[in-house]
Amino acid sequence: MYEFLWQTSIAGNELWKVLVFFAAILFSLIAGRLARFFMQRAADHSREKKKKMIGLLLAALSRPVVMAAFTLGWWLGIAALTNLGPSLRNMADTIGHTLNAIAIGYALYSLVDIVDYYLLGLARKTESKVDDVLAPLVGKSIRITVFVLVLLNVIQQVSGKSITTILAGLGVAGLAIALAGQDTIKNFFGSLVILMDKPFEIGERIVVDNYDGPVESIGFRSTRIRTFDGHQITIPNSEMVNKTIQNIGRRPFIRHLASITITYDTPPEKVQRALDIIKEILNNHEGMHPEFPPRVYFNAFNDASLNIIMIYWYHPPGYWEYMQFSEHVNQQILERFNAESIDFAFPTQTIYLANDDKRQMTLRLLRGQP
Repeated sequence: MYEFLWQTSIAGNELWKVLVFFAAILFSLIAGRLARFFMQRAADHSREKKKKMIGLLLAALSRPVVMAAFTLGWWLGIAALTNLGPSLRNMADTIGHTLNAIAIGYALYSLVDIVDYYLLGLARKTESKVDDVLAPLVGKSIRITVFVLVLLNVIQQVSGKSITTILAGLGVAGLAIALAGQDTIKNFFGSLVILMDKPFEIGERIVVDNYDGPVESIGFRSTRIRTFDGHQITIPNSEMVNKTIQNIGRRPFIRHLASITITYDTPPEKVQRALDIIKEILNNHEGMHPEFPPRVYFNAFNDASLNIIMIYWYHPPGYWEYMQFSEHVNQQILERFNAESIDFAFPTQTIYLANDDKRQMTLRLLRGQP
């Protein structure tokens, strides 16, 4: 048996060295699995002790630890193969360097969880909801950057070419991709403009192209609005930044403007009484701000009515509370006008006959006629 191990060779190395190579990889994987298990247990224990940052660090590093152990086992195993030829040695080194890049990149990729945790913690301390969207985007951008750098390193190791040559080749490919995906790029930069300029935030009610509803999400490509009909409207961000946006969610008040019409045969004293009634109803009304008192005027002679304009402002701009108050005002006006016998006008047409009491008809006789 010993002679078989010593005398049998594979790729110029004794069989026992090949077995050491595989044993090194096997034991490294087992060690990596054990390390992951104990690190996850330690992370859970740290969270229970309210050491969230330490727990998050251990949890993040527990994911790439198996890959790192496998990479270490590969190098230890390769060290046992002392008689590899130049081509096999070069291949083994290339694989080892590739594993190094992947293991390091995986560790950095996992550690971005700490950045996400820190940024989300800062976002929760602010009132702006856009920060809650921007924080995850930063983490995603860092992950994409790490992935690209690892990919470039792997391509360099496998191809044996310099980074400059690889970037030159990728530049031509990138130009083609950019031309094909220019709409996606426009939408991405549109999302950055929205997040930085903050014309609206998630949850705010806006009106865009006659679509009225709260903002549900702001993504890399589009913004989603939920209309009051229940429909979800998706608008590309490249178009969103060039549209006129009415942000109803940021209005400081709701203005109510109404015309109350009464009949033309209403005496002047009752017109004045109608004005007084409306002013009494709106005096120091619910939701009134001292700088925005209600306004009531007899402002126009319409075709079929006398017009009283009524304006009031409701603070804060709670829509359903405003609707309840408007209902109360309208009910009060209706009841008190009826009690005072002040008639509301509606579209009418009056025909006057000649020779009535106010319009006596005069007859003129022509000369030469009896």
